[in-house]
Amino acid sequence: MASKLRVAIGGASGQTGLNIANTLLADPQNFEVIALVRPESAKKKVFVDLEKRGVALKAVTFTDLPAVIEAFQGVDVVISCLTIEQKEAELGLINAAKEAAVGRYVPSFFATVSPPRGVQSAREVKEDLLDHIKRLYLPYTVIDIGWWYQLSVPLVPSGKLDNVVSAPILSIGGTGDTQIAFTDNRDIGKYVARIIADPRTLNRQVFVYNEVSTQEAIWSEVERLTGESIPRKYTTKEKVDQTIKNCKESIAASAASGQVDLAAFAKLVWAEYLHSWAIRGDNTPDHARYLGYQIGKELYPDLEGTSLSKFLSDLVGNRADANVYAGRPEHLMNTSANVDFRF
Repeated sequence: MASKLRVAIGGASGQTGLNIANTLLADPQNFEVIALVRPESAKKKVFVDLEKRGVALKAVTFTDLPAVIEAFQGVDVVISCLTIEQKEAELGLINAAKEAAVGRYVPSFFATVSPPRGVQSAREVKEDLLDHIKRLYLPYTVIDIGWWYQLSVPLVPSGKLDNVVSAPILSIGGTGDTQIAFTDNRDIGKYVARIIADPRTLNRQVFVYNEVSTQEAIWSEVERLTGESIPRKYTTKEKVDQTIKNCKESIAASAASGQVDLAAFAKLVWAEYLHSWAIRGDNTPDHARYLGYQIGKELYPDLEGTSLSKFLSDLVGNRADANVYAGRPEHLMNTSANVDFRF
């Protein structure tokens, strides 16, 4: 790397954003980290801790264009880790990045491989943002990372994993033998660090993942490691299709009365993800290549992530956990805690 990159992160307190911030902070010779924070959140412990470790905090309202432009002065890379519900805020970051002549904008994708339209509603929101980026001719890099290990673990009858898996997978999509690209969410930061410093990835989409496996293989490995038998529950394509239809109808009915049905939206997002990666089989390196992605393992053959077998072994051995979105009551995964939207 020729010189230190100044990197501004929107959403640095979240699961993905914090991992990226921590990784960049660990390499001060190559990265300087700035965290955009809403004024009302600036005193939260996570931001206070980041500031103590060397992150420069910029307290701004993300839709205040002049303020964000000022915060982006001298910034080389902007990384957004905002949620899909924060579309207007991300549009603000995009517009400000253009005005501030930021060298690279990384929009908040960080998800599975999927066709851009017609499969996942959440993906379409992300694609709307990418369309806006392209209309502005803002330099960008899209990064997708597959499906998290941490969202792929079934519980066992004894309850052994109950305290270390906050969002268990409750059923197998389809027959369980669909190939799926998985990633340990603790490895996202090291992939991002390489990608944002690489001129080959400018104005491209990059797909990174740790390994390809199946749901059935994961359930079988958890059984082997725990010595317990896990009853199988299968979710058919027909059930997923009906769930998606019902959710869309509920969302439309709520919208007609000026309401937002968060429970239905959460269930829709989860159902469309399951339909995409478990039944359609979208989330694979081959499909990523077809869709025009560069593949991380080909760009960086020296970069290795945690294997699925090690992750599961550490999880069962209480050396790791899969507790995600802890302390984030506003996150979509937590807004419908009383609704079984994971099938």
